[in-house]
Amino acid sequence: MLDSAIRVFSDLGYRSASMDTIAKDARISKPMLYLYYGSKEELFSACVVRESGRLIDHLTSAATSGTGARHSLESVVEAFLDYVDDHADSWNVVYRQAVAEPSFSDEVEKTRSVLVDLTTDLLAQNSVDERSREVLEVVATALVGAGEAVADRVAHRSIPKSVAAGVVVELAWRGLAGDPAKSLTTPKEEKP
Repeated sequence: MLDSAIRVFSDLGYRSASMDTIAKDARISKPMLYLYYGSKEELFSACVVRESGRLIDHLTSAATSGTGARHSLESVVEAFLDYVDDHADSWNVVYRQAVAEPSFSDEVEKTRSVLVDLTTDLLAQNSVDERSREVLEVVATALVGAGEAVADRVAHRSIPKSVAAGVVVELAWRGLAGDPAKSLTTPKEEKP
């Protein structure tokens, strides 16, 4: 039932999808669907919660599989984009449909918060210098936000997953390798 609901919500959007259409897609009766989920809102919420959990589980597993900072980063980015590529409908429901509906945006924010925490922990475990948790959370927030933007392009097949993964890893790696204590100067300013 949830797989059918995700397909229909992804195709039609939360507001346009009907319980009748979802029941037909699931090849069950509409009363049977209502027996399990009392309303469209309850069904949509179940979809968001399940898919958010699957994404978090997938990324948590990837975060613990890497050996070394670079490999850990690559593992998590690839796992994230693999999930989005393999479950584009779920991504659309969780990150596009749910965000647009005020009654579900809190659940999406909880998921995003878990992803930021997971990324912050990964950064802290692999950091070679002393950065405060606050700084690492800001970096993690930026990485998660950039990852979501790239994931949208992957989900809509406007950029190949392998290209996206390589660019995100390089962007993150080079950014993390920088020295935040140094200010940016133009070449003209560097000359005496």
